[in-house]
Amino acid sequence: MDKVERLISIIMILLKKKVVSSREFSQLFHVSKRTILRDMETLSLCNIPIYSVIGVKGGFGLMDEYKVDKRLLSSSDLQNILTALGGLEQLLLTEDVERTIKKIEAMVSPLSLNRSIRLSFYDWQGRSEILETLKTCQESISKNRLVYFDYTDKDGAVTNRMVEPYELHFSESSWYLKGFCLHRQGSRTFKLSRIDHITMNERAFQPRDDWSEQGHESSYLPQFVTIKAWISPNIKDQIIERYGRKSIEDHGSGLLLATLYVPQNHIGFQLLASFGTHLKVEEPVTYVEDFRKFLDQMVENYS
Repeated sequence: MDKVERLISIIMILLKKKVVSSREFSQLFHVSKRTILRDMETLSLCNIPIYSVIGVKGGFGLMDEYKVDKRLLSSSDLQNILTALGGLEQLLLTEDVERTIKKIEAMVSPLSLNRSIRLSFYDWQGRSEILETLKTCQESISKNRLVYFDYTDKDGAVTNRMVEPYELHFSESSWYLKGFCLHRQGSRTFKLSRIDHITMNERAFQPRDDWSEQGHESSYLPQFVTIKAWISPNIKDQIIERYGRKSIEDHGSGLLLATLYVPQNHIGFQLLASFGTHLKVEEPVTYVEDFRKFLDQMVENYS
C-alpha cells in the first residue's frame, strides 16, 4: 500500500470512529508509529482537521464539522457493495479486501449498517493453501511482472512455465490465472491448484495490445454437451438451482425428465455421478456409453 492510499484509508476510518490510536493504525497498515505521526502531519498540512487526544485512550480524531455527508452513493448502494465484498472476503480474505471493507463500512452510518444478505462458502483448507499463489499472481499482474512456476496438467505431467499474467478468475470453486505463456507462445489458462513453486520475476513486461482478444479465445471452460436424464424428485431442487425450472419436464410417472448441459469430459461425468441413483442419463446414446465406461472404471477400483 502506497502513502496516498494509506492517507485516504486513515480519513475513511476517522470518518467512522471518534478516536483511533497510533498503535491501531500502525498495526493495520504495518508501518511504524513514527510513520503514522508523519501521515497525520501531512493530512493537517492539507487542511484536514485532524486533532490529537492525549492519554491512555488517546489517539487521533477528525473534527465533527468536517464529517459532512458528500457521498455520491446511497446507503443502499453501499450495503450492496458490502454484501458483494462480504462474499469475496470468505473466498479470499486478504489485507487489501479487509481494508476495502473497512473503508466502505466507514461511509455507512452505524445505525443503517444492516447486513440483510449473507453469503456463505465452504471453508476449504485447500483454498487457504493457494492463498500465497494468489497473492503472487495479484502482485505480478499489478506490476506487469513475469511469473515462473511448475505446472501439473490433468495427466500428471509437470512442465516449467514462464508467463505474462493478465487476469485472475474465480469459477464455482476454483481460481484460474489467464496469461500469455512464453514457452508455448500463446494465451493459456492455468488452474491455481496445479501451480507449484511460483515466483515473480524482477523484470517487467509490456502488456500485449491484442491480449483482450487472445484472452477471450483461451477460455478455461470446456465444450458442453446437451443430455437428457431421468431424475427423481429428491434432486429436483439441485437441478433447478443449476439449470432452472424450464429444464425439467414432469411426465406424471413419479420421475422427471431433465435437459442438462454438462462438460464433455470427466468433469461432466463426475458431476452426474454425484447424484448417485437419483439420476439416469437417457440420451445421447454415445454419451450414455461413455458415462457407463466411466462408472465401470470407478467400480473396478473396488473390485
